[in-house]
Amino acid sequence: MKRSLFVQKISSYLRAAEQWYLQTPERSLDEAYKAALMIKAIEDEHFNGKKIAPASANHGDSVMTYFQSELKKQLKTVRIRLAEFKATRSVLSSPNQNITKLAKNNGTTPVKDSFAIQSTNNSSLILEKLRFIDEVLAKYTFTENTSSSLVSPPLVNLEPTTVINQQTSDNNLNKKTQSKAEGTGVLPRSILRTINRLKNELDPSSEDEFVKKFRTSQRKTLISVRLLLLFIIVPFLTHQLSKILVISPVVDHWLTPKKDTIFLNYEMEERALIEMQKFEEKLKFENLMNEAGDIIPERMETQMKKKVYEIAGEFRAESANAIKNIFADILAVGAFSWLILVSKREIAVLKDFLDQIVYGLSDSAKAFIIILFTDIFVGFHSTHGWEILIENISRHLGLPESRQFIFLFIATFPVILDTMFKYWIFRYLNRISPSAVATYRNMNE
Repeated sequence: MKRSLFVQKISSYLRAAEQWYLQTPERSLDEAYKAALMIKAIEDEHFNGKKIAPASANHGDSVMTYFQSELKKQLKTVRIRLAEFKATRSVLSSPNQNITKLAKNNGTTPVKDSFAIQSTNNSSLILEKLRFIDEVLAKYTFTENTSSSLVSPPLVNLEPTTVINQQTSDNNLNKKTQSKAEGTGVLPRSILRTINRLKNELDPSSEDEFVKKFRTSQRKTLISVRLLLLFIIVPFLTHQLSKILVISPVVDHWLTPKKDTIFLNYEMEERALIEMQKFEEKLKFENLMNEAGDIIPERMETQMKKKVYEIAGEFRAESANAIKNIFADILAVGAFSWLILVSKREIAVLKDFLDQIVYGLSDSAKAFIIILFTDIFVGFHSTHGWEILIENISRHLGLPESRQFIFLFIATFPVILDTMFKYWIFRYLNRISPSAVATYRNMNE
C-alpha cells in the first residue's frame, strides 16, 4: 500500500514536470511578448510611438539614461525568451501527433476536430505574437534577417548566448563597414564637415537646436555642480552637527567620572612627559637667571603641579575629541554612502560632465595635470606629504603614530599607486588620446 502511494506521488510529480516542460514554448513566447509590449508602451507614452532615442522626444540626459536601461533590459528578455522558444519548440513533438494520440485513445472523431480547431487558433495566435515582436525588434536591430528568422517555419536549436554573440558580431561588422565607407569618399571628410557646418549655420531652424543643446548642457552643469556641493556639504554638516549635538554630550558624560582616563595611547603619554620635562628645565633656567636668589622648592613644586593639571586637562580633552571624531566620521561616511545610493542618475550626469571637461582639455593641459598629480602623490618629494597626512589622521582618530607603519606605508603605497597610474596611461589614455601621452612623455623628459 505504501509502495503504491509512493509510486502515485512520483507519477504525479513526473506528469507535472512533463506538463511544465510541454508548456515551455508557450510560456517563453508569452514572456517575450510581454517584454515587447513594455517597449511599445514606453514608445507610445513618452516618444509618440517612435523609436526610443534622444531624437524622438525632448527628455533630459538622466531620463534618457533610465529609458535606455529599461530598453536594454526588455530587449534582452525578448531575445533570450525567443531563443528558449526556438530551442524547446524544436525538441518537442508537433501538435498534430499529440492530437492523433488523444483521438486514438478516445476513439471519437469530434474530439480530434476540436483539437485541430484549437491547434489552428494557437498557431494563428503564435504568428500574431511573433509578428508584433518582429515589428518592435526591427527598430533596434541592425541586421535585416533578424525579424524574418523569428517567424520562419524551420525552428532551429539556438542558445541565448549564440543569438547575442551573433548580433554583437553583426553590429561590429556593420560598424566597420560603415567606417570604411565614410573613410573612402570622393571628397575629404573635413571638407564635408565644413560644408555641413555652414549649412547648419545658414539654416533658420538651427537656432532652436542650439538653444535646446545649450539648455541641456546648462541643466547638466547645474546637476553636476549641485551634486559636487552635496558631496562636500552633507558629510561635513553630518560630522559637525552629530559631534556637537549628539556625540559630545554622551562622551563627556561617560568620561567625566573616569578621571584616570587621560591618554588613549602611549604616544600621548610620551608627548605629555616631554612637555613636562621642558617646563621643568624652563623653571630651572629661570632660577639660574634670577638675580634675587633661588626659587623656593615649595613654589617650584606648586608650579609643577599646576602645569601637570593643565597638561592632563589638555590630553583628556584630546582623547575625548578623538573618540568623538571616530563616531562622527562613521556617521559622515554613512551619509556620504546614502547620498551615493540615492543619486545614481545624478552620478551618471556628473560622470558625463567630467568626461566632457577632461576630454575638452588640450593635450598640453592634460599632460600638465598628469605630471602635477604624479609629482604630488608619487613623486620624489611626496614622502613628506604622505608622512604629514598619516600623522594628522592618526591624531584625528586617537591612534599612536607608529613610525614603522608610516615608513612601511610610504615605501609601498606610492609605488603601487605609481604602477597603477602608469598602467592606466599605457592601457587607456594611450588609446583615447595618444597625442596627450606623447606630450606627457616629452614634458616628463
